[in-house]
Formats: sequence, C-alpha cells, structure tokens
Amino acid sequence: MATEDTYELNIGPQHPSTHGVFRIKVAMNGETIEDLDMIVGYLHRSMEKLSEERTFTQNIPFTDRADYLAAMSNNLGYCLAIEKIADVIPPQRATVLRVIFAELQRIASHAMANGTLVSDAGAWQTPLMYMFREREKILDLFEMTCGARLTTNYMRIGGVAFEPPDEFYAQLNSLLGELPDRVDEYMEMLSENEIFIARTKNVGIITPEDAINASLSGPALRGSGVPWDLRKAEPYCGYEDYDFEIPVGNIGDSYDRFMVRLFEVKESVKIIKQALNILPKGMHKTQIPLALRPEPDQVYFRTEGPRGELGYFVITDGGPAPYRMHIRAPSFINLSLLKKLATGSSLPDAVVTLGSIDIVVGEIDR
Repeated sequence: MATEDTYELNIGPQHPSTHGVFRIKVAMNGETIEDLDMIVGYLHRSMEKLSEERTFTQNIPFTDRADYLAAMSNNLGYCLAIEKIADVIPPQRATVLRVIFAELQRIASHAMANGTLVSDAGAWQTPLMYMFREREKILDLFEMTCGARLTTNYMRIGGVAFEPPDEFYAQLNSLLGELPDRVDEYMEMLSENEIFIARTKNVGIITPEDAINASLSGPALRGSGVPWDLRKAEPYCGYEDYDFEIPVGNIGDSYDRFMVRLFEVKESVKIIKQALNILPKGMHKTQIPLALRPEPDQVYFRTEGPRGELGYFVITDGGPAPYRMHIRAPSFINLSLLKKLATGSSLPDAVVTLGSIDIVVGEIDR
C-alpha cells in the first residue's frame, strides 16, 4: 500500500477514534491521506450461523449484541420479521409500547453518536457529558422495565416481555419535558461554536447522488438532503398514525449529519408523547407456542433504526429455528463511502467523517 512517497499508518483495531474494534490502514503523504483500507472482522461472532441452531425466541438476544447501542431497535426489527412470517399479530398495547421504547432507544443512540462526534472534533468534553446525562436517564427507564440497560432483550415475538412499572410513566414524562430544552441548549452550545464548525462544516461531504448510489440510509442519507425514512415510506407499528417530520441536511457534511440527529431527538419526543396519549389498555403480549414452527417461507422486513435501514431476511423450513437468517446492517453499508470521503483529506478530518457516519462495529461484523 505504501510507496516511496507515502508511509503507512494503522488506526486501530484498538483506538478510541475507530468507535470499536475496527482497523483503518492509511497511506499518508505528509498530512494527506492518499489511500486507505478498512479492515473488519475482529468482532465477528457468527450470530447469523448460530441462529440456525436456536429457536426463534432464543435468537432475540443475538440481536441485542449486533448493534449494542440500539438493542431495542434490533429486537423490534427481528420480532416484526418473525411475526410476519408466522402470522402473529401483537396486541395494540404492545405495538404502542414498542414505539415508545424504539423512540427512546433512538434518542439514546443519537446522544451517544453526537456526544462522541463532538469529542472527535476536539471541541471539549462538556457536551459529551451532557448528552450522556440524557442517555443515562433513558437507560434507567430500560432498567426499570426489563432489568437491563444495554442488552435489553425486551421485545418478544407477539409483543413485549414486561409491562412497564407504574413509576415508569412519571419518570418518562419528566424526561420528555426536559429533552426539547436540552436539544435547544446543545444547538446554542455547538451550532455556532467556532471549533466545532471548523472541524465539521464542509468535512466529509456526501452528495445526494453518492448517498443513494451507495444505498446509505438513516441520518447519513438524510444529512445529504434525501427525506427517506422507513417510518414514513413503509410504516410499521402504526407509525402512519403519528405526526412527525423528517429532518434533512443541506450539503451533506459532518455538521449536517450532527444536526439531523439533534432534530430527530425532538421528533422522537413528539412521537412518544402521542404514543402515551393513545396507549390502550389490554395485554402486552400474544401467547405463542414455546417451539414456534412457521410454515416454510421467506421474508425480508426492514425498520428505521437509529443508524438507518435495519433489515432481517429470514427463511423458514417448518422447523423450530430459522433455516437461514441474514441481517442487513446499516453501519456496514454506511461505512462503504469512507474510503472515497477520506481520500485526499487530512487524518483529523477523516476521524470526524467516520464519527459523523456513526458506525457500530458489532453490526458490521455480526
């Protein structure tokens, strides 16, 4: 990779700026990146193959550990795929609870993404701690409901595992009252901060054409001005009944991707408030056989995770486990443009670009 005019530099696989066990091998000419290779696989756990030996319900914890920063969203996408292939209809109460927890997970994930991006940009640590404060409150709500904070294993085929306790709703309403002002505070703190603007504006620009051609999704796509969101385009869990907007960026740089995530937090707050207003009484789960055996079939079901289109392709053969399962991981697809974006830029700019794409290595390797 290196030539007479270049030298080779390894970033990772153990390095804070790689956001996980991920290696970038760059060819540097002075301070400029001339070429780079992205090396993945250090975190491979073969969960897709392992799923063939476990029942449909036993596979739910695997989805926690794919995108370990958005376990609720991954649980949901998998359960919806199995429900579609097995003709299972969850109760309406369970569907609304799923929306509440999925949107809470989106807020927590965006807090992590934006907080670490500010740190990558070298602004200062205060915004990172502030955003983690909001994330911690959401993880407290998760722990209160299902006993876990990170790998929640909360969604079930046919509904959710537990009813939230009574104190959950008071704590949730308190958080919803705080979040819009917190987002405004972050915008005031960062949207005109000279250091942050210098490090993110016009850095890592993804054109709409490049974003579409590379099959990007989520904030990485919407930051380029493309208003594509599966909650609107292919609604599931009743999202068509909720009133919310799709924030988009202007030029597709790292700053736009940051701002899209901030605005999405406000939209998620709106969705959760509406869900609480329509939350019906009733059961939180439909009973299914312990060894669920769907008829031989195949299905691909996609949802809008915090990082973009999260899809599950499942083939059944009439047995108690999937014949084949494949996860369409948004981090893996979104990462594909990094080489094009980073080549010709400086190393610090490449780090900011990577941070703005917001990858989770767990779902890249699987």
